[in-house]
Amino acid sequence: MTKEELRTQVCIIGSGPAGHTAAIYAARAELKPIMLEGWMANGIAAGGQLTTTSDVENFPGFPEGIVGGEICDKFRAQSERFGTRIYSETVTKVDFSSKPYKIMTDEKEVTADTVIIATGAVAKKLSFPGSDEENGFWNKGISACAVCDGAAPMFRNNPIAVIGGGDSACEEATFLTRYGSKVYLIHRRDELRASKIMQKRAMENPKVEILWDSVVVEATGNEKGLLGGIKVRNVKTDEVKDIHVSGLFFAIGHEPATAFLDGQVELDEDGYIKTEPGSTSTNVEGVFAAGDVQDKKWRQAITAAGTGCMAALQAEEYLEALHDAA
Repeated sequence: MTKEELRTQVCIIGSGPAGHTAAIYAARAELKPIMLEGWMANGIAAGGQLTTTSDVENFPGFPEGIVGGEICDKFRAQSERFGTRIYSETVTKVDFSSKPYKIMTDEKEVTADTVIIATGAVAKKLSFPGSDEENGFWNKGISACAVCDGAAPMFRNNPIAVIGGGDSACEEATFLTRYGSKVYLIHRRDELRASKIMQKRAMENPKVEILWDSVVVEATGNEKGLLGGIKVRNVKTDEVKDIHVSGLFFAIGHEPATAFLDGQVELDEDGYIKTEPGSTSTNVEGVFAAGDVQDKKWRQAITAAGTGCMAALQAEEYLEALHDAA
């Protein structure tokens, strides 16, 4: 099968707030970017993790909040308004060995002077009865982002549970004590993996109760069709007990979408793209990274948008330097 060949100054891989902010800035700078937004890449629709979020209440400009899928549609419309060419295809391979760079999908080969990678990171989830989106309580009490969703009314003054044993789990459990009446930190081992200071904060918080050697085996609903409780099994005794909670947060890490790079861009030990401090530059000249694919700490829509802006401005500077050197 012969692939359609396209040429552009800027190719943006991925969508979501980082990719679309980059597209808006690049398009307004008359760089005529191409965006390869992905087609169910990593099991998530174009737009990224925001598409799996019910209400977004912490993105400026929406005082009443907005549904995740709706804000992603607005991002896309704004990118298109300024001339971004968007293709719903997933990048399978890149070639950064020589310039201009090549980006491949199953149907297209894009040649680009500069590339912005904004493929994001997917929260790791656990699978058990009641945990899925279709028949369970995902986005109906189950989430993977305490900072995004923790302040929702359904969690306030109600018991909440967090699954995990690392820094993120301890941090999220402590954070959620601002809203919940009690927070259960559920860990499958008899000691936490978190740093000593994060362990101390969680263990000394009177609203946090740690359930050691425990795993969640089922989520159950309430009369409103929302999460109402969980069944927790002790892995040493096999005892199962029912715990009433209105929220359950997975804090077991994220998986950055970087496998398609095949080692051509430097990654850290967790698979995130390494960028220069205060910059979106990677170790490959003219290749930039924005959003959660290079941010393992904050992982917010607004911070992703900020780095998308930075990446587009840096790409524009890079192209101007190429033009001046020609």
